[in-house]
Amino acid sequence: MSNSIGTGGVHHMTLTVRDVKRSTEFYTRFLGFQVVVEFDPRVALSNGSLLLVLTPPPDLSQAVKDDRFNENRIGLDHVSLSVAGLAELEAAATFLDDNEVTRGDIRDLGAGFGIYVMAVRDPDNIQLELTAPYS
Repeated sequence: MSNSIGTGGVHHMTLTVRDVKRSTEFYTRFLGFQVVVEFDPRVALSNGSLLLVLTPPPDLSQAVKDDRFNENRIGLDHVSLSVAGLAELEAAATFLDDNEVTRGDIRDLGAGFGIYVMAVRDPDNIQLELTAPYS
């Protein structure tokens, strides 16, 4: 028996959001996700390689009023989604700008990583990152 658990890729990810409908519209409109199944009050989305579940807080009595994501708290910092290359990342930047979606600059992380990245914020301020490999 091994001294560690063998794991593979991410099976799915669940994000707690304030408004499932609003977040569903964001992920389907801007990031190419499609609704797989709705199981009220949750919805499962997929982009073909990641299953993303959006859910409201499980106990509304404990939810912080008007809470927003903050990567400085313990827990999730960001989720990184791949795009095909730098041209697609630049096109995504233009698309997001045209639709007034908050985003950061495209950054070259250097040869050690071999990627370009751009931060994007969803409606709950959850930090996403679009990642493009060097060509």
